Amino acid sequence: MTLTERLVDRVLDVRYDTLGTDVVEMAKHVCLDGVGVILAGYDEPLGVGRLVTRFVEDLGGAEQASVFAAGFKTSVTNAAFANGTMAHALDFDNTWYPLNHPMSPTLPAILALAEHHGFSGRDVITAIATAFEVQGRLRLACTGLHTGRGFHKPGMTGTMGATAAAVKLLGLDRDQAIMAFGISGSRAGSLSLNTGTMTKSSHSGHAARMGVESAMLASMGWTATSDVFGPRGFFDTFLGDEHEDELLLEHFAEPFRMVDPGVGFKKHPSNYFTHRPIDAALAIRAENTFDPGDVTSVEVRFPRFEYVDRPRPESGLDGKFSVQYTTATALLDGRIGIGTFTNERRFARDVDEFLAKVHLVFDDDIPNDFQDMHVVVTVTLGDGRVLEKRVDELSGMHGVPLSRDQRTEKFLMCCEQVLTDGDARKLMAEVEDLEKAADVRTLTDLARGTRGDKRRGGREA
Repeated sequence: MTLTERLVDRVLDVRYDTLGTDVVEMAKHVCLDGVGVILAGYDEPLGVGRLVTRFVEDLGGAEQASVFAAGFKTSVTNAAFANGTMAHALDFDNTWYPLNHPMSPTLPAILALAEHHGFSGRDVITAIATAFEVQGRLRLACTGLHTGRGFHKPGMTGTMGATAAAVKLLGLDRDQAIMAFGISGSRAGSLSLNTGTMTKSSHSGHAARMGVESAMLASMGWTATSDVFGPRGFFDTFLGDEHEDELLLEHFAEPFRMVDPGVGFKKHPSNYFTHRPIDAALAIRAENTFDPGDVTSVEVRFPRFEYVDRPRPESGLDGKFSVQYTTATALLDGRIGIGTFTNERRFARDVDEFLAKVHLVFDDDIPNDFQDMHVVVTVTLGDGRVLEKRVDELSGMHGVPLSRDQRTEKFLMCCEQVLTDGDARKLMAEVEDLEKAADVRTLTDLARGTRGDKRRGGREA
């Protein structure tokens, strides 16, 4: 039996009634966080949400599935693309270990298919669990998939995760599922070189769209290789000699990786490697009294990782991947939010002047594995004081979950520019009772919104 056949058998074996309450609860957390960041992505400061929704609306298509926050429906594939792109637009979507973005390529595909076909909340939960498991195991097997260079993970493992979810939802049989993964192999790929640009967000949207497309084509009889994970397939083509194929199946769903080691939910809308410096800077602000104008220098001691060494980011969006920028704005503003990454904030005089004081120092004694790393931020003031903070563990990362209050606060913040507070809370209630839903159309109707509605804060859509 081939590796692909063995994977498909495990995918088809996943059933709601064997998931366990911990998996069901985590899938609902994933859904709530994911819907929130999609909605927030609609108002991404540089216009990612505006452009992608305009693009799919101009394409037209059957009104099958909702484009969140945009107030209209389009085809299933177009909705998956738009919502997937918005899900990654702010870099606020969840992650885990090894590093990956498991939600943004998959949940948009799942909700688009579920809305169109009237699938139940339990179907959605099962698809989320399956998609995350396939991604997690594939990410372990892809030992040559390095952060910050080569291929960007959502377009690789995410495409296969979206395909697995679509296979489950559409009820493909064994032979059709094998074809779906084969088709998906020719849809995979995304360049990390595009980090810091709008195109990076579209990697997740493309993966969501291609997962739907692959399963739909396979259901119609479209053919592809029968062993995409075998010789000369996905692993050999994309990763050369850097892969451990058997990790794709080892301990599959025993337990599900979404509960062990778990999922990381972001507190800040920026690259995950910037979160420890942000937390250190915020702690220094909270624990001490000083004027940011009195700062003479800031040192960030960090593992060697050039990907986030961006002393003068080219835009607010590029600032999401800059340790220097995120540390500077945390110290200046005492908070990090969606507005931190506008071009207006990036090129404000106080930020531009402060960036010259922030120095990133690579320390080869600090492990550069995200799980084991730490950072030290040291702030020197004009009066001679030296303020220092070390951060090892992040709240929200896998194994250190956010509280329900923290999850609620994040979700409502994500909704505040596109939904009324009442609709946001109704939407949250729908997700929290997802396993009871006969279909998810109330959820997607609320998330779609209606253009022209009065938003929170008095904005017009």
